[in-house]
Amino acid sequence: MNMKDFIDFCKKGNPISGEDKELHGLLTQCSYQAQKITMELNTSYHSREEIVEIFSELTGNKVDSSFMCFPPFYTDFGKNITIGKNVFFNTGCSFQDRGGISIEDGTMIGMNVTIATLNHGLPLETRNVTYPSPVIIGENVWIGSNATILPGVTIGDNSVVAAGAVVTKNVPENTVVAGVPAKELKKININLEY
Repeated sequence: MNMKDFIDFCKKGNPISGEDKELHGLLTQCSYQAQKITMELNTSYHSREEIVEIFSELTGNKVDSSFMCFPPFYTDFGKNITIGKNVFFNTGCSFQDRGGISIEDGTMIGMNVTIATLNHGLPLETRNVTYPSPVIIGENVWIGSNATILPGVTIGDNSVVAAGAVVTKNVPENTVVAGVPAKELKKININLEY
């Protein structure tokens, strides 16, 4: 399997066992490439335009020029992140993206937010198998500092995740969630009339 086929394999949500030497070797190569790119991002100053270029290289997709990130930023894969327009990442974000992270237009992600897309098997015989589940973040979402978003979660449009929340379940649109695990606090009245 070549690297392009492997990345496509991962984007389809296939699990990977640590015992599969070929797949694990390709995964390690992807991780080292992501480390190399994020090291470049994190260890010197870059203009906004340069950061957009670096993220385009990291993700393998053209990132819109409206994107903004305050490094450092960390990821273990890089090739399964989709970023919309007018998206902002504050400093210290950490993404585990092999399972897929989709971030829609207008979303703001606070400092030190962690987004995870992988789980290990619970029984000992599958403990070294990673099972991917995508995270989907809708439009105009605000994720507060130090929040953690767990695998398989969808956060609806216009919602707010409070600082420090651990999101284990889907968040409906126009909703504020907080706590560990995150629970609904209130609905947001979105008035789009001007």
